[in-house]
Amino acid sequence: MDHGLPTIATDGLPPASRFGLRELLIAVAIALVGAPFGWLLHEVTSNGPFTKLDTSAAEWLHTRLVHDHTAVAVMKAVSFTGKPIFLTFVVGLPVLWLWRRGARKLVVFLLVVSLGGSAIDTAVKIAVGRPRPKLDQPIATAFGKSFPSGHSMSSLICYGALLLVFLPLIARRWRVPAIVATVVWVLAIGFSRLALGVHFLSDVLGGYFLGGAWLIGSVAAFEVWRVDRGRPRTRPLQSGVDPEEATRAAGA
Repeated sequence: MDHGLPTIATDGLPPASRFGLRELLIAVAIALVGAPFGWLLHEVTSNGPFTKLDTSAAEWLHTRLVHDHTAVAVMKAVSFTGKPIFLTFVVGLPVLWLWRRGARKLVVFLLVVSLGGSAIDTAVKIAVGRPRPKLDQPIATAFGKSFPSGHSMSSLICYGALLLVFLPLIARRWRVPAIVATVVWVLAIGFSRLALGVHFLSDVLGGYFLGGAWLIGSVAAFEVWRVDRGRPRTRPLQSGVDPEEATRAAGA
């Protein structure tokens, strides 16, 4: 479902008012998705009741996959598509293509969203300092701290941003399937991190909520920036974040 925040009219407002509205839009967008993240953060840092579910879920999944080599191989393959090195190419190649086609605003959007999200994930991991799950016969290993899941957060941000950039180039009848496929794949990446025993459930959920807040806030800011410059308002989940520039890039 398309969120309505970026489509609020700002026509006729003086620059100072539009700037204030921009800040309000970002704050509301982040609050809507970030509130659950705040709750999870409190649970993790205070060893709240939800952390007991974390441990039991990790152990339950581990016992069912530890000897299933086929399932483990599939989970590792899915997990790889959320790895930073893989996402670098997933985002980097479209960025190069857009740059060559003169779509500078979309390049900035992708770089700011993806690199900014990565920086936020790193900062929160360091601040929280949560150890990763410790299981007998570990299936996989991972470096760094556990909360939030970088794979979950980065995959939501990067694949979500790419979808919003290239949605105008997808035939209308295929746009909903494209959105559904993106959501399913991002969820599969998060599940793979649970299945491999390198993250707790709250890590994955925290990655989704924090990544969602960052992506929504970024889209809201980009949309108001468009309107400030006299561009028509858009509905990002229907027409992308900048349909005019994406269309020009495809036809260049």
